[in-house]
Amino acid sequence: MELATQYSSGEPLQIRQIAAEQNIPDRYLEQLLAALRRAGIVRSQRGARGGYLLAREPWKITLLEVLSCIEGAESRPTEPGREAKSVEEMIVREIWQEAGRATDAVLQKYTLQDLAEKRSSRRQLDFMYYI
Repeated sequence: MELATQYSSGEPLQIRQIAAEQNIPDRYLEQLLAALRRAGIVRSQRGARGGYLLAREPWKITLLEVLSCIEGAESRPTEPGREAKSVEEMIVREIWQEAGRATDAVLQKYTLQDLAEKRSSRRQLDFMYYI
């Protein structure tokens, strides 16, 4: 979300800035950003004013793409190539597969831009509430 919010400025964000805003340990964030960089979702810029930027427009990056990159395909609870040993296992597997498809559909529907906009509108509502 931080990179999506910063996208229009063209200025990179440093790890310490993102970590402070999101309350994420620097080391963990480095690992996440490295995975996102390898997947072509973010790019790094070296130098004194270096940091990380989105590699594409935030409205073109879905949450499914980001989550798949970070979590990996092995996070799925069923193994598609393995034969079910019982009727019960087959039923549970079918339900997990349906749940996975539903989850993917929701995550595919939202982009980083959507998240940034939702956060912005919620922050404005919170501000108005306290006035």
